[in-house]
This record gives sequence, C-alpha cells and structure tokens, in this order.
Amino acid sequence: MLIKKPSDIRSSEITPKKVCFDRRKFLGGAAALGAAALTGRVGGELLAPGRVWADVAKLNVTVKSPFSTTEKMNSLDEVTHYNNYYEFGTDKYSPAKYAQALRTRPWKVVVDGEVLKPKTFDIDDLLKLAPMEERIYRHRCVEGWSIVVPWNGYSLSTLINVVQPTSKAKYVQFLTALDKESMIGAREPILDWPYSEGLRMDEAMYPLTLLCFGMYGEELPKQNGAPVRTVIPWKYGFKCCKSIVHIRFVSSQPPTAWNTYAPNEYGFYSNVNPNVDHPRWSQATERRLGDFFKRKTLMFNGYDQVASLYSGMDLRKYY
Repeated sequence: MLIKKPSDIRSSEITPKKVCFDRRKFLGGAAALGAAALTGRVGGELLAPGRVWADVAKLNVTVKSPFSTTEKMNSLDEVTHYNNYYEFGTDKYSPAKYAQALRTRPWKVVVDGEVLKPKTFDIDDLLKLAPMEERIYRHRCVEGWSIVVPWNGYSLSTLINVVQPTSKAKYVQFLTALDKESMIGAREPILDWPYSEGLRMDEAMYPLTLLCFGMYGEELPKQNGAPVRTVIPWKYGFKCCKSIVHIRFVSSQPPTAWNTYAPNEYGFYSNVNPNVDHPRWSQATERRLGDFFKRKTLMFNGYDQVASLYSGMDLRKYY
C-alpha cells in the first residue's frame, strides 16, 4: 500500500467520495468484487465477519440506556469492515485485515495527572467497574458518512469519579496504544503518534460520553478500538480515541492528533455542525452506510441536550 507523505495526505484523498458509503448492501456481490479489486484482496477477506469476530467474548450487558436512538442500526458486517483506524492503514478496509495482529490481553490503562487517586487499571477491572449499558448511538464521520451502532459500556464519569480529579483538572487527554510491530500504519509519519484526543472536563463528565468496551453485546473487535475506547456521539468520529492506554487529567488544553496535523481543518471541539463546512467539503448532508440517498446532517448529530455546554461560544470560531 502506498502511503503519502504528511505534506501530501488529506482525509478527503484517503477516502474518495465513491467509497464513502457501503455499496454492498444495495449492489450485492458486484460491488464487493469491485471493492476487492480496489484494495487488492479477495471478497472473503472483506465480507466474512467471523474472521474478525471469532476471538471476542460476550459482555454482560444489563442496562438498556434511555440515551439510545430508535433509528435502524447498521449491520455488524458494515460496522466491522468499513473503519477509520489509521494505525492499521489509511483505506477503510485495511483495519479489518491488519488490526487482528493487535494483542489486547494483557492490557493496562494508566489514569493519572491532576487527580487525587491515580491508578493503573487492568482492562478486566475496568470491565467490572459499573454495569454494562447498551447505547444505540448515531455516529457521524467528518468525511460525510454515518452509522448507528449499539455500543456497550458506561459513562466515562464513572471512572472519573473513582480517580477524583483536583480543581486543577480542566481537560482530559486520551492516548492510543502505539505498537509499530502490529500497527503497520504507525510506521509511517502520517500523524504525530501516538494518537491523542482530548475533552473539556464538563464534556468528559457529561452522561452521553461513553467509555466503551463492546458493541452488539460482544467485546470490541480490534478494528473498532479494542479493548477500550471512547464514544462521544455529538462530535465527529475522530474525537473518539481507540485502544486507550493512558488517560491524563491536565490543566490546559492538550494537543490532539488531527488538530495538530491540520488546525485550519480540524478543531479541538469538533462538534457536528452542518452550518460550518470543512474547508474542502460541505457538512450539510451525510450518507448512512448502506443507504443510497443522503440525509441532512443534524446539529450536534441530533443530541441537542449538549447545547448548554457551549452556551455563549462562537461555534464557527471554536469548531
């Protein structure tokens, strides 16, 4: 696979419009073969979900969250075979193939910084920290496509309350694992590795912000961010940090991967806002994976309850 230099690469180039939605659902086998031809792989590697699902375990999901949307969910196959995870390649089909090399056990998550009780958590301890909820969230990608997924986890605030941030903690920074042996994409200077993201404390504490361990009642598959990630449904997808190994509480706004790479295109807040175009394309519409026609993009991705977090802010300036 040819990887462009950092000065050349742009997300719109990485994901051409013609592959911004999953054509297999309505074009059948012909589109699957076309995708295989474009990526240099046979259809079986793209379409057999068992290959990327067989080694995960059931989650004890006990709570159906009232935060869930009633919209039709995307299929497991769609969600596990069309992914953004640049550590495993820049096209949408590479993560499903290459992420299987990632070792997710044992796994530790360091939580430190401006907290009274810093701690290193084993992933299995995190799984037991609170009852596991199912939250069916809309998920909007900055590139123009969207999905609806039943995520499994609990509010990030649960973990935050355990470590007890001090008054100096104004932001939370998340860092993704960096293993260049298994992460073929991270061998290239595409972004400033390891991948980092951040939230303001009130965003991190908001009940919708999910610390996520699974989807569809199973542990997360590797290409979707195993074994633990965040899901912030009112923000564009790149704000959700995958395969987290470090959560740090800090006093000033932390650097984030895409904002560092192209600050004129990817803001720190990255709220879904159909009224603010990306410099190179409109954000007014989106295409749900599996659908033919586009739909209107909703402010805050339809999660209007978070609007109070940004009262008085210019969301064109703080994009």
